Amino acid sequence: MSELSLARATILAAVFFAVSVGLGVFAVARDPSIGAEVMTLFRNQVVAGLLSDSRPVLAVKLFLNNLAACLLLFLGGASLGVVTVLILSVNGLLIGAVTELVRQQQGLLYIAAALLPHGIFEIPAFLIAGGLGLLLGRELIDEWQGGGDAAAGAVPLTRLFLRVVVPLLAVAAAVEAFITPAILSMIA
Repeated sequence: MSELSLARATILAAVFFAVSVGLGVFAVARDPSIGAEVMTLFRNQVVAGLLSDSRPVLAVKLFLNNLAACLLLFLGGASLGVVTVLILSVNGLLIGAVTELVRQQQGLLYIAAALLPHGIFEIPAFLIAGGLGLLLGRELIDEWQGGGDAAAGAVPLTRLFLRVVVPLLAVAAAVEAFITPAILSMIA
């Protein structure tokens, strides 16, 4: 695997994600009730379990939640990338929908304050994990076509996941738990 192939796979993952975010934004812009439903689901499934935690516990929970999502993105490559693309798309749709609803209610400054501090670490980790998942799928296809050993090809992909994605997620979780709330309290 070359750095160029990882870059291409990550860009492809970013395209799937960005298109899905755009579709989520478009859906809520046309019908805000969609965003309200998604926001209710998000609050009940994600936020409710996090709000009562101390900041250190919150950071650990955010890290573990994001690590699980990134592991699914990476290991989803074993489905020839289908699961990876599905996870990228569903997350993009949800993020686009929630972002558009919050933009309508709070404005762009609030969105920037809520997403940028930790998003500069979390989104690249998510997209790199997606790119690694797409490369894992490619390794399997190559093996089926007689051109490689998918298990051997998975080793450097796994090393990259551990060396790049996991540290990015750790930093993102700490920033999201400790810094993002402080920034939001300044503008809310």
